[in-house]
Amino acid sequence: MLAALKEWAVVCAALESGAQSILLRKGGIAEGRQGFTYKHHEFFLFPTWFHGQIEKTSLPACAFLPFQRQGEVEIRIAATLEWTRTITDWRVVERLPAFHILSENVLRERFSYDADKALYIAFLRVYRIEPALVLPDQKSFGGCRSWIDLPAAGPFVRHPVLNDGDHAGRGALLESILDGGSIPNATS
Repeated sequence: MLAALKEWAVVCAALESGAQSILLRKGGIAEGRQGFTYKHHEFFLFPTWFHGQIEKTSLPACAFLPFQRQGEVEIRIAATLEWTRTITDWRVVERLPAFHILSENVLRERFSYDADKALYIAFLRVYRIEPALVLPDQKSFGGCRSWIDLPAAGPFVRHPVLNDGDHAGRGALLESILDGGSIPNATS
């Protein structure tokens, strides 16, 4: 079996395009006693669909959702987990809009979901996979949990979404911001 992390289809598209290299999570309802954790170092990103995804992002209302296949799930990206952190200070979350597409309201909701006000951030190395994994949609893929097992897949090739230099630069900048560094302005 192969591990897959369920994520909004619009976030998967942002990861695939290189516009985003992080995930900001609180976890699913059925995560168990330990709560959400990144259980795997390498995994696929499983796109999930619901009405109103665009409105929960910073994207313009006229943005298009990625194509959804009827009766099938198309998995186009995989990731390697570079590092994770727990953010417990809302002011740090407010410094990250250039790194993700989620709306402030979604992040506030996730941050304040329970008594442990926090978000889990993961910096990912994202890869497009060829050929894409196309699987028949199954009941076992549903539910309010973050991780699912996929059936074994045939051979595929991974292509990094960002080149090594851009990826390393983005990671260093993000770590600097998380450590209290300044956010460079767009002209620097």
